[in-house]
Amino acid sequence: MNLRKLLIISIFLFFVVASVFSQVKESPVPKIIEKDGRHALLVDGQPFLILGGQAHNSSAWTGMMPQVWSAIEVMHANTLEVPIYWEQVEAQQGKFDFSLIDMLLKQGRERKVHLVLLWFATWKNGSNHYMPEWMKRDAAKYPNITGKNGQPKDSPSPHTKAAMEADAKAFTAVMAYLKKADPQHTVLMVQVENEPGAWDTVRDYSAAAQKLFEAEVPVELLKPEILKALNKTVVAKGTWTEVFGKDADEYFQAWSVARYIGYVAAAGKAVNSLPLYVNAALRDPISNPSANNYESGGPTDNVIPIWKAAAPAIDLLAPDIYMPESEKALKVIELYDRPDNPLFVPEIGSGEEYVRYFYPVLAHNGIGFSPFGIDDNGLGEVKSETETRLALIAQEYAMAAPMMRELAKWSFEGKIRSVVEREDHAVQTIDLGAWEATVTFGTSRRNAEQAISRPFGKAMVIQLGENEFLLIGTLCHFTFKPLGANAGKAWQYLRVDEGQYENGKFKLLRNRNGDETDWGGPRFGTVPAVLHTTLITR
Repeated sequence: MNLRKLLIISIFLFFVVASVFSQVKESPVPKIIEKDGRHALLVDGQPFLILGGQAHNSSAWTGMMPQVWSAIEVMHANTLEVPIYWEQVEAQQGKFDFSLIDMLLKQGRERKVHLVLLWFATWKNGSNHYMPEWMKRDAAKYPNITGKNGQPKDSPSPHTKAAMEADAKAFTAVMAYLKKADPQHTVLMVQVENEPGAWDTVRDYSAAAQKLFEAEVPVELLKPEILKALNKTVVAKGTWTEVFGKDADEYFQAWSVARYIGYVAAAGKAVNSLPLYVNAALRDPISNPSANNYESGGPTDNVIPIWKAAAPAIDLLAPDIYMPESEKALKVIELYDRPDNPLFVPEIGSGEEYVRYFYPVLAHNGIGFSPFGIDDNGLGEVKSETETRLALIAQEYAMAAPMMRELAKWSFEGKIRSVVEREDHAVQTIDLGAWEATVTFGTSRRNAEQAISRPFGKAMVIQLGENEFLLIGTLCHFTFKPLGANAGKAWQYLRVDEGQYENGKFKLLRNRNGDETDWGGPRFGTVPAVLHTTLITR
């Protein structure tokens, strides 16, 4: 080969490689946007809905990952939530090992599945069990908190600067490595810590903590809008007890934990702007118990304003829902859907009683939904057993996956409404402006008069126009009546088309008519269906 041909080939290969590199390099960073109090997660510049599944705590190891990916495949999920462990990343102080991250990135890309990484570090369920061994061996430098009567607690102190700085250093190294190793943004978000707070004590009562508690409240918390949100009198200064009264202990703990995690998050975000969130072990949202009854200091619903003030680098606070009762679960969803807080459910029970909450999360502008513990956790489960265990959420994700972008966009635009079957199996209604939808739960085989003890039905309506809707549901029955100027008029279905979305377009499977729409409206069985429906008055 002569020199001229070799030069031409070299130039050609240079531009090919440069073009590919440029395309990867220019992939936009995922980000969360807000408009009129509503939110969207943008991936590749467009709204994205996380159809997620979270691995068990100890499953992010090479030998365990095949069963994790098997579960993701069974679920039709587009995102895996998976831990990365501080004790593994920095087993020796100052020496970082990113092989776990490399493995997860490689396997995620091979399967075209996104990742949400969970930084198990200072806190995991209120304890410090994922701190590196070199920190665990030095309890004097990295102490746990002290209970009210002087007893030690199995929870790290949020007042230890050395631990906070060590966590921030390690987290910054992780975020910097991700920026370099993941230009295509396989990783969508990062969770900072896991269910932080303390069990069995409302706050830290160590001497160092007590000194801070008896000092004046930081000025960041004395803003009138924050004090009003906490139902406290607006004051210019005061100690924690003077300003917050009976809530002083809990609010002090929340501020301390949030300030610590906010420091860690800000350090990581300074090198990589990926969205960051903190998940919450919840309190009962109905009974409002005292902080002795739940993990104090985490981002529970009553201290969200404190967390927002203390940790501005955190993009959202996310509820982990393990309350199957509809009144409680729906209240949690409502409380975490705020103009200043995008709704994301990073953990929810994987049982059949929890699947129904996928619909109200979408209706409340949620950016994602993720059952916990999707893999068999080393129990030797065969694929058919995994399929059975995850069958209901797999059905929902199979329905949602082809229209994921559309669902994310409709949710962002506020076009989705939903109801779920409650424990009393009562009929429910949905206001659609010119129409009212009535939803009865059950099927011809299991109707309202023959209701079983546990409710699983659910319904979702996406409003495409004044008289045009997408109806989606399971174990329910729709009917309608006109409102407003058309109230009392006769009406009928102009058309009910069953189908699915492909490449952003609705593809017809069949037109439902006759027995499939008579007797008031279409029925949905145990498998979710998508019905493009147009109504008219006569």
